[in-house]
Amino acid sequence: MAYKTVFGSLDNFSKGRIDIINDDPKHYVFSNLFEVAKKSKPWEKVAVGINQEYVLEAIRAEGQSGWYSCDHDETVICMDGNIEINFVKLDTPVAVSGKSGAVAVNGEPVGKKMGRVVLQQGHQALLPKGSAYSFTAKKTGVLLQQTIIGDLTKQRWAQICLS
Repeated sequence: MAYKTVFGSLDNFSKGRIDIINDDPKHYVFSNLFEVAKKSKPWEKVAVGINQEYVLEAIRAEGQSGWYSCDHDETVICMDGNIEINFVKLDTPVAVSGKSGAVAVNGEPVGKKMGRVVLQQGHQALLPKGSAYSFTAKKTGVLLQQTIIGDLTKQRWAQICLS
């Protein structure tokens, strides 16, 4: 039997399903990151997967984001669109030591410019501890960010999961 992989996008996705063999569906979380991003505000970080303190956040990439920083490494995957990330190595950390999740940077970050990364669908980037980063999307896209649950993480399980 031949299988065909189809990669979704914000404008073209199919809502999947989950088949439970021998368990209770209430034990599982199942959502569609494109559907979540489509209904989200730009740059809002909405949890779509969780494992203990670790979380996957769907982000609607649209226009220019603010600046963020984190006290631990994070990763981001471009699921749809072309998104530029700019980095600054902070002179003084913005995130409190031990703080989980990303924090917003007030104003422009102070430090040395580290460069930029341009992501296309399927590309991944590291968001290193102690740096500040901002995203730019000329056309609306979708990011999937791996981090630890923090103050900016929106948890909307009742609204986004199959019931």
